[in-house]
Amino acid sequence: MTRTIRCRLLAIAMFSAIVCLAECRGAETVAGPEPIRAYCIDFNWGPGGPNGFPPPGHWADADPKAHVAWYKALGCNVIQTFCVSCNGYAWYKGGVVPEQPGLKHDFLPDVVRLGHAEKMRVMGYFCIGSNTRWGKQNPGLSYGTPSACHIPYTQEYLNYLDTAIRDAVKRTHLDGFMIDWVWMPDRRANSQKWLACEKLLYQELMGEPFPGENKLTRQQEIVYSRRAIDRCWAVIHKAAKETDPNCIIWLSCFDVTHLYVVNSTMFKEVDWLMNEEGDVDRIRALRPMVGPQTRLITCLANWNGKDPAKIVPAALKDGIGLYGFAKPGANSLLPSPNGYLQQPIDSLKGDERNIAALARAYRAAAEPQRKMNAPR
Repeated sequence: MTRTIRCRLLAIAMFSAIVCLAECRGAETVAGPEPIRAYCIDFNWGPGGPNGFPPPGHWADADPKAHVAWYKALGCNVIQTFCVSCNGYAWYKGGVVPEQPGLKHDFLPDVVRLGHAEKMRVMGYFCIGSNTRWGKQNPGLSYGTPSACHIPYTQEYLNYLDTAIRDAVKRTHLDGFMIDWVWMPDRRANSQKWLACEKLLYQELMGEPFPGENKLTRQQEIVYSRRAIDRCWAVIHKAAKETDPNCIIWLSCFDVTHLYVVNSTMFKEVDWLMNEEGDVDRIRALRPMVGPQTRLITCLANWNGKDPAKIVPAALKDGIGLYGFAKPGANSLLPSPNGYLQQPIDSLKGDERNIAALARAYRAAAEPQRKMNAPR
């Protein structure tokens, strides 16, 4: 073969590769990013713990391979599982936060590895406002350990959060993590009396002494709460992005219209923002409040009582991501999504109805994506 012919063949091959790459990028540009299809088998909730959260080690034998297979069968492109669940123990081994006692597998890293092999993103989780282990170890820095927000955002707690986030992101190679209950503590366990540590935090953030529970105005409380949440967010954002600039931070917010968070820095800087309450109208109202990078998500869960027959098509029409979660069954899993596809949606209720609706939508969305990703 002459040198001229070889050069021509090489030029043709290079041209073909460029055309193929341009086609793929063009399709990506026109269609935008693939819609978020997420779910969580939720290790936060279960029987036998000191509150509504499961005791340490519950579901410690969870099988990463079986879990990834379940999410794949549902049609997910995003798995949301756990860095540290609300009981305060980690779902990976050898980290700065103690692992769930008796953890059989290195669960989170294994789910990341297996999920990536199936072309799914894997997201972890931190509950910011509640951590049973932290509360028990730091009684002076917590309003007890109810299954509700109980942690003021003191510097001691923010130091813990910074270390835990950096460790999980670096050690597990996940794509990002959800933050939940980024809220103010429920002080009812302390008869509405503020802890000494939070009074000092108030003085630090407001530049004036704490006025006392009976003299604190609603406006002062709102300003203080926004500043406390902003400072906590800054720590979360810095820890994640310094460890991995591509780390996705996903905020779950159960009241996106609350004065604590509306028009906040957190809303502008977060990568994914989810209205956990589920209605699409509130998500539409968020668009002027978020950054150009922020992707919006809605939620189907038993607690919010939203009708999937209305929420799913409305979200798909508006380009809003979908997510659901439910407490695991006795074997740390949920029934196979295949079973829900065999039953009419109207015959199901609660989480089963939500999963059935999501399975149909996710599988329908996943099919053209599989064809697009197939080798040419």
